[in-house]
Amino acid sequence: MQRISVLDHGYVELVESWGSDERIIEAARMSTGKGFQGWETDEKLLAFLYKNHHATPFEMAGLVIEVKAPIFVFREWHRHRTQSYNEMSARYIPLPDENYVPSEERIRKGGRQAGNKQSDAPELTRLTAMSFEAALRKVYSDAQVLYEESIKEGVPKELARLVLPVGRYSRMRASANLRNWLAFLTLRMAPNAQWEIRQFAGAVAALIAEKFPRTYKLFEGEQQH
Repeated sequence: MQRISVLDHGYVELVESWGSDERIIEAARMSTGKGFQGWETDEKLLAFLYKNHHATPFEMAGLVIEVKAPIFVFREWHRHRTQSYNEMSARYIPLPDENYVPSEERIRKGGRQAGNKQSDAPELTRLTAMSFEAALRKVYSDAQVLYEESIKEGVPKELARLVLPVGRYSRMRASANLRNWLAFLTLRMAPNAQWEIRQFAGAVAALIAEKFPRTYKLFEGEQQH
């Protein structure tokens, strides 16, 4: 399986794919029974389908991926209700002690990120960024101590997890057809999307580009206009 590292502890990994650029053409030609005739002919048809929003043939292909990401990233990701999800449950197993720590550069630039309502905030100093990072690490450490002690003393895992921050890493599998993966990328690769989820969207895009290169080229061209 192909795995792409994201952030400090995360990844996006291909579990399986189905369909292909050729299968999209075959689906579109069901009405005529002509099938796939070769890319010398069908490159134009694929472009016509994509540019004119004939979307259903693109539902005949897709991906299942495994994602390891901070919980706050999943909260944004799960708003895409056209995908199917199954996430590891802290009700049954303890979440590993892995937490997202943004870099000093990320902390300092975050307030001025495109689309961020804090874009008029003063630029953070290096000292402030370093102080925030140190305080964040302490919060993570204190939360982990309480989490482990609570479980050890018999507090149910489903309640002990209440102390865990949204920076804690979790894992999930996500499945969608190609049409809906491209809709996900349109929103989550946009400049006004939060930087962290943009990194994961970029990894998903790399998998799609490998499995469906002709369709992804059309998508990429559309985003550049």
